[in-house]
Amino acid sequence: MFAMTVAQTRAVPAELDELTLVRARRGDQAAARALFDHYHRPVFAFLWRMLSHHATQAAVEDLTQDTFLRAFAALPRFASDGPARLSSWLLTIATRVALNELRRRKRRPDATVDVELVAVPGGSRPDESASRRALGTIVARAIGELPDDFRVVIVLREYHDQSLDEIARALEIPVGTVQSRLARARAALREALEGLR
Repeated sequence: MFAMTVAQTRAVPAELDELTLVRARRGDQAAARALFDHYHRPVFAFLWRMLSHHATQAAVEDLTQDTFLRAFAALPRFASDGPARLSSWLLTIATRVALNELRRRKRRPDATVDVELVAVPGGSRPDESASRRALGTIVARAIGELPDDFRVVIVLREYHDQSLDEIARALEIPVGTVQSRLARARAALREALEGLR
């Protein structure tokens, strides 16, 4: 049941074409805007999933903007023929932004805001749509309650289709640690969702 819900809400776009990337690296504003438009939704979705219980939508949008500001500053150093895809590289930056924000908020717990999660509707029948939204909300809440280390690996793997190697590079940890955290996160989710069967 969890895999079906995740598969329906994945935010993995095709990679940006090389010509647009080269133009964006050179400072072309139209190309930079195309890059932003192309990757805004998956970066925002990642940050929302990581911070939804700790931030408002406006705060997540601010963190999305911060991610892109950092990315544009470092874009000339991005190697498109290197080990990371552009989407993975951006999610690595977003991961660091999210984890830094979560650490900052732990130091200031009074800054926490609980917001209602919004699921993307799907399906053609209203009863299916409502059921999917309800399930999506339950899954999102269960993911939101995972420890940060587990939440980041499950969100990167299941929602953003990152490989274990890409996650390991993003978090600067061994692949074995990624596998362990992913297994523990899935087990925690199964336990949290057990009552739904």
